[in-house]
Amino acid sequence: MEWAMIGVPVVLLLLGFPLFIILLATAAILLLGFMDVPAEVVPQLMFGSIDKFSLLAVPFFLFVGEVMGAGGMSRRIIDWVVALLGGVRGSRALTTVGTFTLFGAISGSSVAAIAAVGKLLYPPIKERYGERFATGIMSSTGSIDIIIPPSIALILYGISAEQSIALLFIAGVLPGLLMALSQAVYVYGYAVIRKVPDGGEPFQWRRLLSATRTGFWSIFAPVVILGGIYGGIFAPTEAAGIACVYSIIVAKFIYREITWKQLWDVGVTSMILTAQILVIVAAAGVFSWLLTVNGVAQQSVTLMQGLIDSPWMALALINVLLIIVGCFIDPGSAILVLTPLLVPICRAYGIDLIHFGIVMSMNLAIGMFTPPFGLNIFVTQALTKAPLSSIYPGLLPFVIVAILALMVVTYVPWLSLALLRFA
Repeated sequence: MEWAMIGVPVVLLLLGFPLFIILLATAAILLLGFMDVPAEVVPQLMFGSIDKFSLLAVPFFLFVGEVMGAGGMSRRIIDWVVALLGGVRGSRALTTVGTFTLFGAISGSSVAAIAAVGKLLYPPIKERYGERFATGIMSSTGSIDIIIPPSIALILYGISAEQSIALLFIAGVLPGLLMALSQAVYVYGYAVIRKVPDGGEPFQWRRLLSATRTGFWSIFAPVVILGGIYGGIFAPTEAAGIACVYSIIVAKFIYREITWKQLWDVGVTSMILTAQILVIVAAAGVFSWLLTVNGVAQQSVTLMQGLIDSPWMALALINVLLIIVGCFIDPGSAILVLTPLLVPICRAYGIDLIHFGIVMSMNLAIGMFTPPFGLNIFVTQALTKAPLSSIYPGLLPFVIVAILALMVVTYVPWLSLALLRFA
């Protein structure tokens, strides 16, 4: 039975099957060939996996990201960040880091962020820095949205590990800002050393006030979402629904840059993305149940403890595993499949599960832009039409910087847990 549990998914993955088919096919083979369990269990487990109130936040936040891109909110956020940075060396590239960080505090989806603001940010950066750097910064900084709350990845982890999503959101603030800061420091250093002519217009209070007035409703969105959650006014799922209503009102009635037809199209796109995520959630629920009833999680704990005797080494090994997995599988899928295996290991070593949720999300975020198969790489390629031979070299410095930030977050739990004292 063990060979089937490992061999079938590997073979189907190499053949290029979608992940939900891989999980369901493996479950079907194990149930029919090795276990005396009624087939009716499969649909029951699938339905039970998605019958969770917290999952409603996923389609809501996806919808918000799409509305922001189509309704002019993303453009105003970019204009505000540009005005804020003024004549700082590397301001155009730093604008990318700042914009993705701010956008991540609203939508929580890396792919949605790149699609929403990538077309606006890419041309001026390519003009000043070249194609390699431009594609590298697009792919890497887009992944900040996986860590900065409200993150869809953290929602899925909270559901899988049975941890508070609100606490995970609080824990993700400082690590997410550290990731953004590390990328910003590298960008600034690159611009200074290479003497890139990217100083932008000198900072002017008048210009900043004008951009703030024009983009106030866009900039205020994170305050509504995160302020409501951290202030205890509403739960994360409720915040997602409120964010939907807020973005529609701003895009349709205040900025008036989106039509009812466009809103319908945005809803359809969000529905398709939601279906793609939830079908994996349902299939992963069946697979996780199989791992549990067959004692795979406990066997993994026993094996790990036999090889490693310290939490420090356990986290190092898990980090390597997660970055590799993140190169092949999107964060949501990886979290749903691996969390049932890794959580018992963390418990055995006394690793805080809130802290581990941030470490896991950060690893998978880095995997999204790690060559050769990171998901963000191909999203950026589709958006910019740049060849992979140009994208890969530009990514390597950003991967190194992100891994250094990951090491700090992994071995300094205070960054993840400090703000929880105020929760």
